[in-house]
Amino acid sequence: MTAPAPRVLIADDQNLIRTGFRLILTTRGIEVAGEAADGAQAVAAVRELRPDVVLMDIRMPVMDGLEATRRILDEAPGTRVLMLTTFDLDRYVYEALSLGASGFLLKDVTPEHLAAAVRLVDTGDALLAPSITRRLVERFAHGGQPSVPPDLAGLTPRELEVLTHMGRGLSNAELAERLTLSEATVKSHVARVFAKLGLRDRAQAVVLAYESGLVTAGSGGPGPAAGS
Repeated sequence: MTAPAPRVLIADDQNLIRTGFRLILTTRGIEVAGEAADGAQAVAAVRELRPDVVLMDIRMPVMDGLEATRRILDEAPGTRVLMLTTFDLDRYVYEALSLGASGFLLKDVTPEHLAAAVRLVDTGDALLAPSITRRLVERFAHGGQPSVPPDLAGLTPRELEVLTHMGRGLSNAELAERLTLSEATVKSHVARVFAKLGLRDRAQAVVLAYESGLVTAGSGGPGPAAGS
């Protein structure tokens, strides 16, 4: 049985961008529940419309996309936020993912990739553009780690292994092949890792794997798109 298409809110201060994204998504069977021209409007629209996914611009007037993301995920934790920007700056990447954003794409993304990204994050997975993943790795390679790593003592050895591979960008299918397990078993391990560590999705798993030192820039690094 095919999963229902996600309902999307588009938040961007440029009307042309919103119109273009709406056209891209609706022609690919994805419902656009509404639009917002700034972060404050986005927060209000999420309260009213309860979309599954928010396409959130970073730089907007009144309230920027980072603050809007924080408020939305505080009030509607089941909503997925996919950040869109023309600037692949690592400080935005890290802050957005730490707030709970499920993905981060540049605005020059292809129509097919945009629609696929919306469907992906709606399932609870995460997506990072290759250039953004690389910058995240470089951040940690040059001393970006917090001074106190998270406590991973509650994880079993297998769960720790799963988290490490997620941090390197492996999908569930790739994890299953690497660990010689079924995808169903891998999904169970991933779910337990998320539950034990209070993670929303793979985007936060990537950040946590680097914060804790499980993965470093020289240890294989993430693949082209975490969760893809």
